[in-house]
Amino acid sequence: MNKRSIKNADVSGKKVLVRVDFNVPMRDGVISDDSRIRAVLPTLNFLKDGGAKVVICSHFGRPNGQVVEEMRLRPVRERLSELLGVSVADAGGPNSEHAAHVILSLSSGEFALLENLRFEFGEEKNEEDFSKQLASFADLYVNDAFGVAHRAHASTVGVTEYLPSYAGFLMERELEMLGRSLGRSGGATIAIVGGAKVADKIQVLRHVSEKVDTILVGGGMVAAFYVAQGLSGGAVVVSDEDVSAARELLDSDGANVVIPADVITAPEFNKNSLATVHDSSEVPEDEKILDIGPRSSQEYGRIISIADTIIWNGPMGVFEWPEFANGSISIANAVARNKKAVSVIGGGSTADLVGSLGLIDNFTHVSTGGGASLEFLEGKILPGVAALDEAVE
Repeated sequence: MNKRSIKNADVSGKKVLVRVDFNVPMRDGVISDDSRIRAVLPTLNFLKDGGAKVVICSHFGRPNGQVVEEMRLRPVRERLSELLGVSVADAGGPNSEHAAHVILSLSSGEFALLENLRFEFGEEKNEEDFSKQLASFADLYVNDAFGVAHRAHASTVGVTEYLPSYAGFLMERELEMLGRSLGRSGGATIAIVGGAKVADKIQVLRHVSEKVDTILVGGGMVAAFYVAQGLSGGAVVVSDEDVSAARELLDSDGANVVIPADVITAPEFNKNSLATVHDSSEVPEDEKILDIGPRSSQEYGRIISIADTIIWNGPMGVFEWPEFANGSISIANAVARNKKAVSVIGGGSTADLVGSLGLIDNFTHVSTGGGASLEFLEGKILPGVAALDEAVE
């Protein structure tokens, strides 16, 4: 999708409404990871330098149309002010007279942040009146919130009916990198797909199977692929739907699907449970598969080392528990070592993993959108992207 870019807009003296995703992790009112705020700084600084009057809006949490004190955006506004090096005004709720007053008083290069959009029922319902209210604050609209691009809300879709709309730099980067990862580079293209169940990722698997050469399978879904081959899937009950989906992928004419030659199992789903390595043909019926094994990690690493394009969605096991994290860690390091490949991370858990290992800078792109990146990999049209104006050739 070739969407109009903010870099081609004349923003001088204009009020610009920017939808961002500031749904950052927070503990006791303190932001524990500000990467989502940092991710939109290029767009915000571009607008500031261009002389725009910038009105920023975001959601936080799930207040369901109610004002929840712990979900106010004050900590975000304070951190954003620090990162921008200028004060960001508190515009209050979008439906308040205060918001209109604060925005009207903005000078070129100044910022204001609206209160949590989801305090308003009209946001998630994409109500026309609320969309018009948001649009009344600005002369043009920028969406730089890829993380909510799969939601048809007032601030992602409805507002575009009333304002010229543009993609921000983060949105452009997300679409470019995720699109490139599935665009067949001409070299070896692989997808690494983990997750608990095949049913959760079947649309991803089907879509990428047509776009890549090889799929490396990990996570709990390994059990379904084993059962589809007449092997034991361990203690987890595997649905007929999952087995059928796994068999479909194995028998298709699409990508070569590689499943683990060995796995790590445990008698209980517990971080202190005894971890044991088993070959794929010897998985005990009374144990759960919680990670890929060392031989699989080595073979996956070999395949990764010769790839030119890599997309990864979903860890290889229960990476939060040390005994069952080695497969995911091994894969993360293997991707990081392949400096010639375009490497793209899609999905919140995988991003958390590479972040915890301090490897983010070794990947070409780490997506900021969990659900949005998943739906993109499924081949779905994202409403927040589709609503943006098309670029003029």
